[in-house]
Amino acid sequence: MQENAQENEKKEEESTITFDDLGLSNDVLRAVKAAGFVKPSPIQEQAIPFVIDGRDIVGQAHTGTGKTAAFGLPALSNMKMKKDSGVELLVITPTRELATQVSDELFKYGRNMGARTVTVYGGSSYKRQLDLIERGASVVVATPGRLLDILKRGMLTNFNPSTVVLDEADEMLDMGFLDDINEIFSYLPSNRQTLLFSATMPKPIKLLAERILENPEFISITKGETTNSDIAQEYYVIEESERDDAIIRLMDSEETKKAVVFCRTKSEVDRLSNVLSNAGYLANGLHGDMEQRQRETVIKGFKQNSVKVLVATDVASRGIHVDNISHVFNYHIPFDPESYVHRIGRTGRAGTKGKAITLLTPLEFKELQRIKNKVGTTMKLAFVPSKHDLKENGLKNVVKNIEEHSIYDEAHKVLDMLKQDIDEETMLIKLISMILDKQSVAGPNQIGIPADRLDDILERAAKRGDSRGRGRGRGNGGGGRSRNRSGGGGDRNRSGGGGGYRGNSDRNRSGGGGDRNRSGGGERSGGGGGGYRGNSDRNKNRNRD
Repeated sequence: MQENAQENEKKEEESTITFDDLGLSNDVLRAVKAAGFVKPSPIQEQAIPFVIDGRDIVGQAHTGTGKTAAFGLPALSNMKMKKDSGVELLVITPTRELATQVSDELFKYGRNMGARTVTVYGGSSYKRQLDLIERGASVVVATPGRLLDILKRGMLTNFNPSTVVLDEADEMLDMGFLDDINEIFSYLPSNRQTLLFSATMPKPIKLLAERILENPEFISITKGETTNSDIAQEYYVIEESERDDAIIRLMDSEETKKAVVFCRTKSEVDRLSNVLSNAGYLANGLHGDMEQRQRETVIKGFKQNSVKVLVATDVASRGIHVDNISHVFNYHIPFDPESYVHRIGRTGRAGTKGKAITLLTPLEFKELQRIKNKVGTTMKLAFVPSKHDLKENGLKNVVKNIEEHSIYDEAHKVLDMLKQDIDEETMLIKLISMILDKQSVAGPNQIGIPADRLDDILERAAKRGDSRGRGRGRGNGGGGRSRNRSGGGGDRNRSGGGGGYRGNSDRNRSGGGGDRNRSGGGERSGGGGGGYRGNSDRNKNRNRD
């Protein structure tokens, strides 16, 4: 693999390159301007010229840095768009949610050139999906399961995409799709352009790249860290029994506009989302035992702000890219560094600032250190504010809210009535007291392990580590403490299929919806749908198979 490992170190002078300088087609450039893009992001600036030139590339960049446009804009610009061209661009994504989002973006970028996009994922009839592709689709966005099934059955004719994209490759690895991906490529033409994008580069992804890419250009904009520098990262050391109180206290103390809370198990998602709802937060859960329509309803609510706190498992949340998430909370520290990277990548997107907060117990210090060492990230130790601290901060907010509050005409009438019986100072004190009554702080005064006790714990842990090291040096002795890792499995989604056609005619969109259902168990289900987008004969059918 040819490595052009451009770590994109900070340049002394800011780049002056614009989208006009990258060789994009006029139709695509019009879409770029219509989308409001002003300047390419680093991954776009570096990747687009290589894609335009027909090179295979491996692109490593943080979540939220514009990877879809980095491969979508040049791939669309290279398309021939002839009647007999068939599908020219195939994008493979790990989840249904991400497939839908990528398809929407590619339709937006390619609408001026007449590009029709079809989304293929689980739950819809094969016939409907195949009909949409055969009727002139030029772009297919698919999940691995259904795509492989279609290819193995030989259900597509003249399916020879000239450009193939693996988006979020490391997530596909985590979800167990690596064997499927290898088999999918056995059905694709050898004279193709292949683009692989990933936030992290574990060894299996590097080996995959060596197998399916030809002399690729390696582009990295991670600056030596796998996590986004726009994300402030903190961890709080607590007792196991304090997790609920700590999450609520931190949400109260932080200016949490929109947040994702990651849990390890589905039952934990159900329980915690109820706890947060009872605490007054607009919280909802997302996990693999929910039907596709229910998942779509929750995600739609999160995007439209009727849900402000999304409590989710790792796998259920993969591919959910929602803007303006201010905070990510790890209710438990994740099992592996890659999961940590993907979790916190939900915030700090598109140049905005975000914060990632992790709760852990002293027994989880080793996991923390492993993540810090492997990811190369800076995580700051912090302490949960006490009830007193929160009340003091609350007083400042009360003053600010009073100063900025609007004045109503009725307020003058109430003031005149009060003046008849109460002096002004007493009146003001009573009104402020009414406001303070509503500033109650839940939970115990102190949450988490205090600094002095934490220092003792860390010192003892260091001594035990030294003692073990000496023991190992003398022989096979040593001893050790048992590790206590709470949590459980994640929900695995291996379904493929669904379908959505976005084109310039016969517009047929299927929708979604449904009530929320909470349950536990394992996930191997699909639920599909899709949509046909065009400019005439618009027939909307709100029915999802």
